[in-house]
Amino acid sequence: MEEKKWEFANEEEKIKAGVLFCPGDPMLAAIKLKTHNLDVDYNQTHEDETEKRRQILDEILGEFGEGGRIQGPIAFHYGKHTKIGKKFFANFNFTVQDDAEVTIGDNCDFGPNVTIVTPIHPMIASERLLMKTGTGEEKRLCYAKPVHIGNRCWIGASVTICPGVTIGDGCVIGAGSVVTRDIPANSFAAGVPAKVIREITEADSMIHMPEVLADNEVLPEA
Repeated sequence: MEEKKWEFANEEEKIKAGVLFCPGDPMLAAIKLKTHNLDVDYNQTHEDETEKRRQILDEILGEFGEGGRIQGPIAFHYGKHTKIGKKFFANFNFTVQDDAEVTIGDNCDFGPNVTIVTPIHPMIASERLLMKTGTGEEKRLCYAKPVHIGNRCWIGASVTICPGVTIGDGCVIGAGSVVTRDIPANSFAAGVPAKVIREITEADSMIHMPEVLADNEVLPEA
């Protein structure tokens, strides 16, 4: 059997391929330094400095849709690997360790202290410390898996979303959950690790809670 040849132009290509890469690589370090400094700039703005905040987010993120708002403080790792859709809201302390790609759909709302992580480190302690690269150098290596979140999702307070997870459209993730596996669309999931509790249906509509609905009305679904 012929041995597979691994050829990559840079560490970014290794990240996208899902193989081990060196997070201390100078090119990657420069991207992270720029983003970390922009995080600080954002976190020093006032809430009503909306135009300034938007300009900083446009510089940090790969994409940031119209009508989005992030309360802050923020902590993006690469930033450019994250793409966020329209009408997004994240409450306080939004953290995205986006070594691999992170995508978030339209009309998503995140509670405070939500964390998304994509990198994975070796389980064996000695392998976390150093490994030998294909060129014979000894370096600290890790790998990463992308995270994808669909449209119209509500992610509760202090949720952690782990590497490689996909969350389908219309999901609700309960506060404090740790999401380690895919969640199908229109599901309520919660727990550590998060498990699907049930499907979200018409029975969950506010029309069945008149004591809370009061004199408000439910709009027809678009």
